[in-house]
Amino acid sequence: MKSSTGRWVTGSDFFDRQTELQLLQQRIEDGNHISLTGQRRMGKTSVARELGRRPEEKGWVFLFADVEGASSAEDVIAEFAKAVQRVQPLAKRFATGLGRWLGDNIDELSALDFKVKIRAALDPASWRRHGEKLLADCAAYDAPVLLVVDELPIFLKRIQQGDNGAARVDAFLSWFRQALQERADGSLVVMVSGSIGLRPLVERLGIPDRINHLDPFRLGPWSKDDSEACLRCLADSYAVEMDAAVPGVVYDKLGIGIPHHVQSFFARLRDHAIKTGGTRLSVVDVEHVYRNELLGPSGQNDLVHYETRLKDGLEQANYSLAMEILAEAAVVGAFSAEARRCLASDYADLVDEVRARIVNTLDVLMHDGYLEESDGEYRFPSRLLRDWWAARFRDHHVPLGDRRRAGC
Repeated sequence: MKSSTGRWVTGSDFFDRQTELQLLQQRIEDGNHISLTGQRRMGKTSVARELGRRPEEKGWVFLFADVEGASSAEDVIAEFAKAVQRVQPLAKRFATGLGRWLGDNIDELSALDFKVKIRAALDPASWRRHGEKLLADCAAYDAPVLLVVDELPIFLKRIQQGDNGAARVDAFLSWFRQALQERADGSLVVMVSGSIGLRPLVERLGIPDRINHLDPFRLGPWSKDDSEACLRCLADSYAVEMDAAVPGVVYDKLGIGIPHHVQSFFARLRDHAIKTGGTRLSVVDVEHVYRNELLGPSGQNDLVHYETRLKDGLEQANYSLAMEILAEAAVVGAFSAEARRCLASDYADLVDEVRARIVNTLDVLMHDGYLEESDGEYRFPSRLLRDWWAARFRDHHVPLGDRRRAGC
């Protein structure tokens, strides 16, 4: 088993998730379209790719389309086409109506060239028709097809920010739902996933019914036992010796078994062992690595991903509120009802509908795993995220309850 701190994994490098994979595979084989959700760094892309690999062993066709970089519906259809290119009978069938663009040597085109030529043939007036044909070809194929659409929410968020954005999001999702429902008796199953939440986005736009054909499946964290087992497995793979208490202390430091954080902690422990001459890792080493590596500059660079994805998923005003909420929860220990009233007062003259925005922002922060609610207060479930945010803001965040603003 190889250490992985950024790439998706599959096969022998994929750890655990047997129950989730079994449940997902059963839903897919039953013909259900899926929305795979879960907080950041939970391994959704790895699960999606491993899930695709397993049905392939039963004769399924697995297609993976990453639409993170798409900025229009035409781009998304081109990404679908790129995914289809690896299955030549499907690619040729789809390209039938585009011969003048592709020429006669379709089987000689790379996936990227196929995508580029398909994109050149698409425009705002034709993407629906060609997209429907592609999905229809998949549904009518002589083997069942699983199409995973990764980072769909980022694409939707991008087009929402453009001209007539809400209507464009509505139009795309309405088309996608209808195109799949019209082929419900075919052999195509779709799973969408992303590092920002799809449900909060459509609810914010008032169109939650546009994804009611997707069966939600939330991917949770590893348990304490699974997290410790992963650490021991990695240590064995790299011949890293460690005291028996180390895996448990690592989990306690993290506070929650987010797979990427477990992998990242091990990678830094392994580097520390090499730097110190390959000595046996102890609890003292765990503390040193946590404070100086995970919470240090290199670790904070890794965790900037969370802030970037948060910015991707929120409007600017809501993003500002989110940063205030997270700073309060990290520095004070919780975002309380009193802090909520103070935040609303502070921003009343700065943003419109501030109380509704706070509600929406908290919904996103909980959906995406930054915070969890208990008895009206919001706290970080991840100690690593809490400590990272606290390290950033403790020197300049004034607790909301201490701010003497009118109405607070």
